[in-house]
Amino acid sequence: MIADVKNSGFAHAPSGHFQANAAWFAPAALAHNLTRAAGALASAFHARATTATIRDRLINVPARLTRSARRFTLHLPERWPWSEDFTQLFSTVHAPPAL
Repeated sequence: MIADVKNSGFAHAPSGHFQANAAWFAPAALAHNLTRAAGALASAFHARATTATIRDRLINVPARLTRSARRFTLHLPERWPWSEDFTQLFSTVHAPPAL
């Protein structure tokens, strides 16, 4: 975990002062935990992957968002290799609408 946090949000600690670094570390740890949770919900491979891999494959999505008739549609690339994992994550996180 420490190497993952150092390679992501805490890579450039803002200061040599303890209080400033402690304030910076809290959102870095939160982002790390949310990224790991998203990876665990997406697939077994992403549950073991590093946060950099999860960011590259699931968060930085090469998609296009369109709107028609007041509805948003997310268009994923046709042969995107991680579309099934992204769809699994998306369907798990978004519950069906309440009737």
